[in-house]
Amino acid sequence: MFDDVTPRLGLPYVAAAQAQKHIPINESLARLDGLVQLAVESRAVSAQPAAPSSGGVWILPAAATGDAWAGQPAGTLMRFEAGAWEALAPAEGVLAWLKDENQMVVFDGAAWTPLSATFRSLTAAASPGLATTRLEILEQEVSLSGASTATSIAIPSRAIVLAVSTRTTIAVTGASAYNCGVAGDASKFGGALGVAKNASNIGVIGPTAYYSDTPVVLTAVGGNFVGGKVRVAIHLLRFDAPASI
Repeated sequence: MFDDVTPRLGLPYVAAAQAQKHIPINESLARLDGLVQLAVESRAVSAQPAAPSSGGVWILPAAATGDAWAGQPAGTLMRFEAGAWEALAPAEGVLAWLKDENQMVVFDGAAWTPLSATFRSLTAAASPGLATTRLEILEQEVSLSGASTATSIAIPSRAIVLAVSTRTTIAVTGASAYNCGVAGDASKFGGALGVAKNASNIGVIGPTAYYSDTPVVLTAVGGNFVGGKVRVAIHLLRFDAPASI
């Protein structure tokens, strides 16, 4: 026996001998238009927009305000069409493209988290004794403030760094540019980098070994950071000794 709506997306079924079948069909099409290949305006806007675009979707932050937004749980999808708002509860595993952050997020059942992994690893080679050489990418989006901001991820001890790449995901304010490096060498991976949204750099260096955990540091140029976000990716090689017997 069917329920009234589908279990994951809440699309209304057409009942047997139902009058005005176009109503649930059109409602289902409208929801599919919003949820399939979902593109979200923002997850940071807390005040309900006064003039939203038709078909626009927002992810609600905590304590959102507005006639339709107030009281809805954080993480709810709010879709606007034909002069009305519709609240949609996301299903676990739903993907969304954040237009204002230029990144994908996934709903894990409780919160929206970046799809780009903070840790990605590929075993490139292994010996018979299980010694390995691994190509890895450590990645983090960093919120900028003050004279400099360090990543919470670090170049691991006894790793060889090949490059550190960056992309400005939210335009940087306060500074006219920024350097990317490490403590004691502020522009090791790039100097005077762009602050506009989508500015990027691939800081290729000669393979460099690090013997202690070392964060990447973004240093403001021409003034302190007031706002903005930069995604930092550390491209490196790591090594594992043969396994114990």
